[in-house]
Amino acid sequence: MAELFVEQAKQYAETRPSYPRELFEFIASKTPSRDLVWDVGTGSGQAARSLAGIYKNVIGTDTSLKQLEFAPKLPNVRYQQTPPVMSMGELELIVSTQSGVDLVTIAQAMHWFDLPSFYQQVKWVLKKPHGVIAAWCYTIPEVNDSVDSVFNPFYSIDSDPYWELQRKLVDNKYMSIDFPFEPVEGTDSTGPFKFIAVKMMDLDEYFTYIRSWSAYQTAKAKGVELLRDDVIESFKRAWNEDGHDQKAVKFPVHLKIGKVGNV
Repeated sequence: MAELFVEQAKQYAETRPSYPRELFEFIASKTPSRDLVWDVGTGSGQAARSLAGIYKNVIGTDTSLKQLEFAPKLPNVRYQQTPPVMSMGELELIVSTQSGVDLVTIAQAMHWFDLPSFYQQVKWVLKKPHGVIAAWCYTIPEVNDSVDSVFNPFYSIDSDPYWELQRKLVDNKYMSIDFPFEPVEGTDSTGPFKFIAVKMMDLDEYFTYIRSWSAYQTAKAKGVELLRDDVIESFKRAWNEDGHDQKAVKFPVHLKIGKVGNV
């Protein structure tokens, strides 16, 4: 998966949304202690930055060294490139000893994972019984009726053949993803719970966001330009309709959260 993002790592870092404060406050309210977080698939550190303001230490791991180069350098965050599959020995060396982690987070990445193997590691590394796993994804951006009417067929028809199959888990808001954990205190399910991320964008930034897609990169490698001239013109007409260059782009965020229990 990592190679899909190498070419557009800078675009990814610049245009992906920052997650809302309410998301992290909700997660933090479910973790009894706040000593250590393992942020898996940290990418360019969008989640690690916010976690660092709440937790004492954050370890951000990713298979892509290129993405890690764009992650924010913070005194209580340690980034580490890892192989796609870590042994238990590597897990202990890189992340923590058994039952040493308060929280495992996965932002917009868990659909890529070998989940049975990953969950085995999560259950080994989390503190028992209240250690928490929080995994979230965000679905397609919402701008306004005019822009969205151009975007929706572009996403669902034009780009669809170039998405990996795992993307369907995101389209389904993680509702169908395997998640063998117990509901955290104050909830009667593991979600998904909905939040909204907002990013101000002009049209060029919106196009850069699209070019940061793995599907865009896959299409490009096959000689297909998804942002054809006619598509760009359609977006321009819709974007400029209201006379405002900068727009608040909303990304619905869907959170799965659970505690490890006594395993």
